[in-house]
Amino acid sequence: MKQLILKKITQNKRAYYEYFIEKKIEAGIVLLGWEVKSARSNMVTIDNSYISFDNKEAYIYNSIFQTNITQFYNEVYNSARIRKLLLKKNELLFLMETVKQRGYTIVVLDLYWRNSWIKINIGIAKGKKKYDKRNVIDTHKWKKEKVHILKYVK
Repeated sequence: MKQLILKKITQNKRAYYEYFIEKKIEAGIVLLGWEVKSARSNMVTIDNSYISFDNKEAYIYNSIFQTNITQFYNEVYNSARIRKLLLKKNELLFLMETVKQRGYTIVVLDLYWRNSWIKINIGIAKGKKKYDKRNVIDTHKWKKEKVHILKYVK
């Protein structure tokens, strides 16, 4: 029985603050060799990333893979290039239908290793209003305060 190994590369914490995440979907991502090397050294930024559709295929925009590789070769390293997502047909159709609905968007949540493959977690999200964000902050503060109170009451 093969053991499942997950190692997080990067996480988009801002997405959890800005949106209500209603469903998460795991997808593969098409990367070049130097991008895998930058993922191994955790030099990836997905904070401003978004997903769009073209010809019934999903693409990720604005994900930045930084490189410190000196250019020995004649290749051009475009750190913010468009990358294709690998999804099943039914997942792709579901995502396309959901985006057509009012108020929904697809955001990148995190990038991680699953055994020897780099996977991306995307979420179907609905935007939060300002008062929703304040409520989340208040509940986090209350949870911390409650733990502090219970610690000293005993």
